[in-house]
Amino acid sequence: MTATRRPANFHVLATLSADQRKALLTRTETDLSSFTEKVRPIVAAVRAEGDAALARFAQQFDKAPVTAATLAATQADFARAEQTLAPAMREAMGFAAESIIAFHRAQMPEKQWMKELRPGVFAGDRTTPIPSVACYVPRGKGAFPSSVLMTCIPATVAGVEDICIITPPGPDGHIDDATLVAAKLAGVSKVYKAGGAQGIAAVAFGTQTISPVRKIVGPGSPWVAAAKRIVSDFVDVGTPAGPSETIVMADGTTRGKLAALDLLIESEHGPDSSGYLVTWDEAVARDALATFEAFYAHMGTQRVEYASTVLSGPLGGVVLARDEDEAIAFINDYAPEHLQVLSKEPQRYLDKIRHAGEILLGEYAPSTLANFVVGPSHVLPTGGWAQTGSALSVHDFLKRTSLVNITKQGYDLLAPHAKAFAEYEGFDAHANAVSELRKPLMGN
Repeated sequence: MTATRRPANFHVLATLSADQRKALLTRTETDLSSFTEKVRPIVAAVRAEGDAALARFAQQFDKAPVTAATLAATQADFARAEQTLAPAMREAMGFAAESIIAFHRAQMPEKQWMKELRPGVFAGDRTTPIPSVACYVPRGKGAFPSSVLMTCIPATVAGVEDICIITPPGPDGHIDDATLVAAKLAGVSKVYKAGGAQGIAAVAFGTQTISPVRKIVGPGSPWVAAAKRIVSDFVDVGTPAGPSETIVMADGTTRGKLAALDLLIESEHGPDSSGYLVTWDEAVARDALATFEAFYAHMGTQRVEYASTVLSGPLGGVVLARDEDEAIAFINDYAPEHLQVLSKEPQRYLDKIRHAGEILLGEYAPSTLANFVVGPSHVLPTGGWAQTGSALSVHDFLKRTSLVNITKQGYDLLAPHAKAFAEYEGFDAHANAVSELRKPLMGN
């Protein structure tokens, strides 16, 4: 072990106070107040100045030579990306796109339904796509073309007509080649060099180049999360999707070394990520704790720094529970973005697990596969929002309109009851509309 790297935390739930246990549930975006105050003037500047502010912030924050005239990706940019991207990566993205398309097509609800609820009373839903969406694709700790596929494809399958991508430019002022190729695979031609809080402001309020949208989706940093909160009165910002977080749950039928290997997947995203191995088998816990250093030897310096910071910091480590019930209670309280169940019989735990953005069952289902090529979107609720929110899907890009059709038979059945409600609640016009005043005004 290096002299400067601290070992992973080892938390024994039975020895923790209520406050200490609560601290383990904390995520980076739980308190965004420090970011909000920094983000607010950025949002205000973009709202007031438009493209000029976007260019200035790209130069300031991304160190990229972007001007107001070069915010949008051009056809030449798309062509260059197609020519320079490695064939193996193009093939992998095509494979992933096929899986993602197939899953989300299967997920689409029927466009319209109506049922007779009482004699002569028909009600149902009509499902239609939202008009526009911006998909945020982060870049700060790398390039993420998978996020393009995982956000844009559900939107295109849902039928959204106006889709754009906002993403930070690289230091050369260009958009990542794989991001542009992924956009083309997803059927999106509008890609803008607008990352961070300034990108969120641009699609919320519009600029000279970028049109405002009705919804923003996609994962991002606390800066992005804070900007979404600020603009949420003006645009739908969906379920929060902040820094990566994971829980690997392991029982005594699996190896701690395997649990350690898979815990590092999401922990390497960045120092603001969160990650726990939760087990009630002390041998599994000790095995994992003794293994992290061996896996660090197979990782790059920056990724080791990120992962070790997470596992030795306040947002990660190994958690030992007294038994299965205590472990699962902790998991449900945490409501992780990613949950992997390492067990020879993972299905036996499924009914007890109530809150998670995704549940990966078994030793052959590391989140690497789900992040890239299985099919369901990897944009998942974070910060405990998995207790009420869902994985990004076609449903995020669809809206339901209630349909009602009532015959005379149905009207005669419903009117007296509706009139009673109207009179009790003091609505005279409501009551009049279902009273004797109506009969002479209706057909036979």
